[in-house]
Amino acid sequence: FSFFHAHGIPSEQKRDMTDVLCEACDQLGWKMPTKIQVEAIPVALQGRDIIGLAETGSGKTGAFALPILQALLETPQRLFALVLTPTRELAFQISEQFEALGSSIGVHSTVIVGGIDTMSQSLALAKKPHIIIATPGRLVDHLENTKGFNLRALKFLVMDEADRILNMDFETEVDKILKVIPRDRKTFLFSATMTKKVQKLQRAALKNPVKCAVSSKYQTVEKLQQYYIFIPSKFKDSYLVYILNELAGNSFMIFCSTCNNTQRTALLLRNLGFTAIPLHGQMSQNKRLGSLNKFKAKARSILLATDVASRGLDIPHVDVVINFDIPTHSKDYIHRVGRTARAGRSGKSITFVTQYDVELFQRIEHLIGKKLPAFPMQEEEVMMLTERVAEAQRFARMELREQGEKKRSRNDDDDDTEEAIGVRNKVAGGKKKKRKAF
Repeated sequence: FSFFHAHGIPSEQKRDMTDVLCEACDQLGWKMPTKIQVEAIPVALQGRDIIGLAETGSGKTGAFALPILQALLETPQRLFALVLTPTRELAFQISEQFEALGSSIGVHSTVIVGGIDTMSQSLALAKKPHIIIATPGRLVDHLENTKGFNLRALKFLVMDEADRILNMDFETEVDKILKVIPRDRKTFLFSATMTKKVQKLQRAALKNPVKCAVSSKYQTVEKLQQYYIFIPSKFKDSYLVYILNELAGNSFMIFCSTCNNTQRTALLLRNLGFTAIPLHGQMSQNKRLGSLNKFKAKARSILLATDVASRGLDIPHVDVVINFDIPTHSKDYIHRVGRTARAGRSGKSITFVTQYDVELFQRIEHLIGKKLPAFPMQEEEVMMLTERVAEAQRFARMELREQGEKKRSRNDDDDDTEEAIGVRNKVAGGKKKKRKAF
């Protein structure tokens, strides 16, 4: 990283990265800056706004974290920067990066996301950290309800996965946040896929931003081998089991379209003796982080997830991504398969295409500008699995039903499929408001 000292910035604007940060990068084992960092960091050090477009796994976090820490060293102040992310897990991950890079200079960062007790967050905010990493909803909550907390002195706003944050889902929250932070600030937008809709980007109130694009068209990484399989939808489960057996020894991320299907497939695979673990939005936050950590620590080799895990999560050892349910938004495809083949490693992705998904699949091929090859398979072997799979499906359905009934009778969000159903004697925590039985 000391390479920034030497390269590309004319001497009168020479605002290099300080030695402290270069050392921090060395300790993290970051020897050379990635393409997006080479593009974005010098521009950011000159104090310009940035729209950064780079494929997943290309070091975007470093590209905004380093300039912010640099500026923080020059003018230390509390509540200096705000990073907005669309998912909670991503917020924790970015916070880890900030802590790692800023550990030697005593940077404090706080994560403000839903699913975690507000009281402890209010206390953390009262200590006025330097950097807040937040999901929009919970941050607005604090801006409105936590006494004495405001962002009037904010110097940097970062939106990671900006297209998703500027989308409709967070519209009202983001507008509220933009109203209460200073006009005079630096703004960075980063994502692997950026919206064409200029109005949306204007809402983020950028001042003549510099576009740092490593890739102009939507790209998937070169080292990623992408395949599809075309199958009848009623045999989907059998084909999944076949592929998990064929590629045994790898670690898998399997994407499903709904929380329910994620849970069902996890139970199904578990009944067949695979170490599978689910991650979706209806699990409590502790469970979600627990699942993620077990998978990261390689205690589980299969992670089943909804799109909550498709963006930004950096799990180095994912070998294969399986799109069990094809993504309805083609851009989500890029984010999902971007969980593997990160930072120069290689990886595989396999997309399940049933008779109902052909059009969606063609859209994906059109977006990435590639025709995908079919994954080689032995149909007869798959058919030999159908009986065992059908039995496991039956068990999974029964367990799901039991979980549903337990949930309704106990009204707590205990939906960990780790333990067998029978050993679940966890005392129902503080009774929540009774949900209507659906």
